[in-house]
Amino acid sequence: MAKVHPLPIVEVAEYVTSKRESFTIWMKSLVMQGNGCTVFNENGEIVYRIDNYDNRGSNEVYLMDLRGRVLFTILRKVWLFGGWKGYRGDNGDKLNKERPRFQVSKKGQITLLSSSSNAETSCYKLEAGKSAFKIVDCSRGDVVAEARRKQSSNSGVLLGDDVLTLVVEPQVDHSFIMALVTVYGLMRHRL
Repeated sequence: MAKVHPLPIVEVAEYVTSKRESFTIWMKSLVMQGNGCTVFNENGEIVYRIDNYDNRGSNEVYLMDLRGRVLFTILRKVWLFGGWKGYRGDNGDKLNKERPRFQVSKKGQITLLSSSSNAETSCYKLEAGKSAFKIVDCSRGDVVAEARRKQSSNSGVLLGDDVLTLVVEPQVDHSFIMALVTVYGLMRHRL
């Protein structure tokens, strides 16, 4: 008789690699009548899903891995200046609203917060255009991730404006970058 073995739990360290990685972002949800996007790796395998299970422009959006485990919950701040806050995990994990992992202003200023306190640890800038964006490390000026409209590899024809290629530099947490992709989708009213 065959034995069933559970899949190993993926740790956050597995979302960081030592090489440059490319992803395809399709700004459509795989969930029927859902609002979100799907992320594929270089081999065409689904690696992340972003869904809000509500209406477009929802105040709460989830970034999940392939197995459906919530990696980040993105909440819209509704006070005067607006913006978004990103938390590790989801409400089922008793989301600690006192300790966001990052926050993003409406102007695209990203503040990565320490997990032990709300002390600022690093700063990034989300520079967004109509169908492209890049994430820049403020302290070094380096681009850590960049997305643009995807071109077909054979003919170089641009695909629809809902299909992007995302290139993430080495030693950068992919799950964090995908959480920022979520914010980009919210900023562009695509999620």
